[in-house]
Amino acid sequence: MVNQTELSIAGASFESLKKANAHGAEYWSARDLQPLLGYSQWRRFERAIECTISYCKQSGNPPEHHFAGAGKPIPGGKGAVQVVDDYHLSRFACYLIAQNGDSRKPEIAQAQKYFAIQTRRQELSDQAAADQERLELRNPTMDKRLWNRYP
Repeated sequence: MVNQTELSIAGASFESLKKANAHGAEYWSARDLQPLLGYSQWRRFERAIECTISYCKQSGNPPEHHFAGAGKPIPGGKGAVQVVDDYHLSRFACYLIAQNGDSRKPEIAQAQKYFAIQTRRQELSDQAAADQERLELRNPTMDKRLWNRYP
């Protein structure tokens, strides 16, 4: 059975494409993410990224924290290596690209669904943690009242 909450294509999933930099911060290579979001040409995906960078600015988030320019080495024939433009994207950048993408593309629609589900999961997790903390804070008070009631 296919996991309906996992964003994937051709065996590659969004989470499996995640990398970590030298400081342990997670990021995604735009070149790796491109086919997952249904873009066959880099120039079209780069145009979508550039539009998303402007959305990021408009929302008050510094784009340099989410869209880092990078080079990606591509091996060529006879041992040659060509370095092509790439971006290192934060999870927030990936979310913005999906939310601002063309939802007529099935891959973008799937990405939007994925991020909506992940957002709701996080909301529920945060609520459960807050509820647990509230119970733990109330528990010692309840115990004292019970012990004082029954000498």
